[in-house]
Amino acid sequence: MNSSIWLAVGLVLVFEGLGPMLYPKVWRKMIQSMIQLPDSILRRFGGALVVAGFVIYYMLRNHGGG
Repeated sequence: MNSSIWLAVGLVLVFEGLGPMLYPKVWRKMIQSMIQLPDSILRRFGGALVVAGFVIYYMLRNHGGG
C-alpha cells in the first residue's frame, strides 16, 4: 500500500480518538443518541461520509500531492 494511504488512516485514527479522549461524557451521549436514530438516517449519514471521503481523496490525489 501507498504510504499516503497509511498517513490518511493514521489521521483518521487520530481524529476518531480525540472525541473519547478529550470529551468522554459528550462522546458517550452522542453515541447513545445515535442508537435512537432509525437505520435510514444512519445509512444516509454514513453514505455522506463515504462520498465526502472519496471527494477529498480524489481532490488530493489529482490536484495536490499524491
